[in-house]
Amino acid sequence: MTAPPSLHLVRLAVGELAPVTLTVAPGEVHCLSGPSGSGKSRLLRAVADLEAHDGEVWLGDIDQASLPAHAWRARVMLVPAESHWWEDEVGEHLPRAEASDLEALGFTPEVLTWQVARLSSGEKQRLALLRAVSLEPSVLLLDEPTANLDGATTRRVEAWLMARIRERHWPVLWVAHDADQIARVATRHWRIEGRNLREAPAWV
Repeated sequence: MTAPPSLHLVRLAVGELAPVTLTVAPGEVHCLSGPSGSGKSRLLRAVADLEAHDGEVWLGDIDQASLPAHAWRARVMLVPAESHWWEDEVGEHLPRAEASDLEALGFTPEVLTWQVARLSSGEKQRLALLRAVSLEPSVLLLDEPTANLDGATTRRVEAWLMARIRERHWPVLWVAHDADQIARVATRHWRIEGRNLREAPAWV
């Protein structure tokens, strides 16, 4: 399998955030932290071409502006804090779900027959991650992917997710608040301070 290209942000500016330039190499996890409302989610949405912005985003030598939005989002996959579900049954969203992945995330295959309406917020969060991974993107943008999970389930999801990231060599931008999680998963850690994105130690 060919490794995905790097993700490049070139003077990307959205909202009040000062222009951001950074590169996420294949297999790297760059965590973003900062106060609520500082612009973390808007930055991810700009990278996913879901929000108007200045500057450029590149996937290798492919410019975001050169692709239709839906084609870009299929490659640069955002998993928002609140996932969206458009079919009634879980399995309709996960036609290629593997039993091993479901088990790793704490489910049995019967979950595919469940109605989406019966899912808790934590169950939706785990299944939304599986849905994104099963679509085989080139980049993952994760907005607090374990926010609704308890400690044990968070560790379980992290282990599954990090294994997939290493296997597929995806560049990842991961919004996180928990310092311990950042220490566990981050290759680099960026924190929004005022209007600026500044590098911080991954273990702080």
